[in-house]
Amino acid sequence: MASLLDSLIELIRRTSAELPEDVNAALVRSLEAEKKGTIAESALKLIERNIELAKRKSQPICQDTGSVIFYVECPLGLDQLAFEETAREAVQQATKKGYLRQNSVDSITGKNDGTNTGPGAPAVHFHQHRSPETNIRLILKGGGCENVGAQYSLPAEKLHANRDLDGCRKVILDAVLQAQGKGCGPGILGVCIGGDRATGYEFSKQQFLRKLDDRNPEPKLDALEQDILKTANELGIGPMGFGGKTTLLGVKICAANRVPASYFVSVSYMCWAYRRQGVTLGADSQITGWLY
Repeated sequence: MASLLDSLIELIRRTSAELPEDVNAALVRSLEAEKKGTIAESALKLIERNIELAKRKSQPICQDTGSVIFYVECPLGLDQLAFEETAREAVQQATKKGYLRQNSVDSITGKNDGTNTGPGAPAVHFHQHRSPETNIRLILKGGGCENVGAQYSLPAEKLHANRDLDGCRKVILDAVLQAQGKGCGPGILGVCIGGDRATGYEFSKQQFLRKLDDRNPEPKLDALEQDILKTANELGIGPMGFGGKTTLLGVKICAANRVPASYFVSVSYMCWAYRRQGVTLGADSQITGWLY
């Protein structure tokens, strides 16, 4: 499976060093919108320079190359065990090459063996489909933005948030307020309304697989996404919390069924270093196309 190994290493390299075009475009628009001579403009200019330098040198955009999360859409018959073994080897080799920093540690001992592999690392999610090709998407999610994620259980009395979309709006905006520039903003929100405590976070992270410029096919969720994005960018938090017009680059929301006793709203936060990329593989496991 050497060709699969090579394809996964290249996917990791590109994800770590190059932001997808939709993210670059959103950052350019944000820079143009900020007032000239402000700290917000300076912060975004530094981000822009960082992105250019990382791509030119093929080096990680951020020193925290984050949790490695694969999402695999595959046809029936894919050997998932073999794929996971190859994914682990790809992560180890990408770490040796410097595409990933050595930042995965044992939670009990604190030991870092320098491989970025271990229990739960990397994470691999499989989904079968009836197409012949295999699509592999990769997210590298840093710890700083992971720290400011939040989960709410409605009703939330302190926020006067009831079990409805207005209540969801209130708690999502509260998550933005609580972050207050932490998590390396401007950020992107992935949100799941419903589910249980585990699936809510899982589905919220899957929202990061969407492009920033897409629109939600569910009209009520689309309206909520646009409203929260507009409102959050009027809060004045701005890039890195320095003030300004760009607190969020995007908001992506989904809904999952829940049991009547529970009403969770799970909010995942992504930093400006929105490292998300994907490939389509042919029958020989060679890359035939890029998804972003």
